[in-house]
Amino acid sequence: MGDAAAQTHNVKILHLVRHAQGVHNVAGAQDHSALMSPRYFDANLSPLGSQQVRDLSSYVVSSGILAKIQLVVTSPLSRTIETAVKVFDRKLTSESVQNSGDDAAEMSDVNYPPILAYELCRERLGLHPCDKRRTVTEYRSLYPDVDFSLIESDDDVMWKPDARETFAEVAARGLKFMNWLWTRPEKEIAIVCHDRFLQYTLEALTTDCQPSLRAEVSTQFKNCELRSLITENERVVSCLGKFLPSDSAN
Repeated sequence: MGDAAAQTHNVKILHLVRHAQGVHNVAGAQDHSALMSPRYFDANLSPLGSQQVRDLSSYVVSSGILAKIQLVVTSPLSRTIETAVKVFDRKLTSESVQNSGDDAAEMSDVNYPPILAYELCRERLGLHPCDKRRTVTEYRSLYPDVDFSLIESDDDVMWKPDARETFAEVAARGLKFMNWLWTRPEKEIAIVCHDRFLQYTLEALTTDCQPSLRAEVSTQFKNCELRSLITENERVVSCLGKFLPSDSAN
């Protein structure tokens, strides 16, 4: 679909990104019960995760994607916020290009998008401390360039210590998020969130799509994977492309 079509009111290009590898991903791959440990509360990125965001940052610059994105929406957890700012933030993407040996002068004309935190695109809620967020007050001090104005409660009132969201509840929350997203005026948006959220949301969103397209867009995301989709009239119509950093993990 050409750029002219993407300018119409009912078409959006969505760049979906799963967060880079977190320390809880490493621990959970070795022992799934580790995800119950308070040690991994609001887990940060692992060393490999930091490399993955550098790879993705270089890609969104060199591919021209960054110059087109008008808004970045991120889940308000440390691993997603850290991924969002390190991939899409002005200072950090400039450093990534310089470190990769590319021409930093190419960055001067990039219109860096605002980064907005939003609760509905969080990971599956409950039980696992790695999926519980910090207070908004803490996040604002850590990430001053991120807009937290749409988060109503300073404390995390969504996560429960004794109940895990069902898959159907995650999908319903995901569809509610997508309905909000389609009301936004921006035509090209990046969303940085989580594997289970993306998987169940996309499965629910593509029930009436061709099986090949549904399989292409709703399969499990690897860490720091990007998938670019075209949506029209609130339906997924095609996948523009994908990017997967080397050494990405589940």
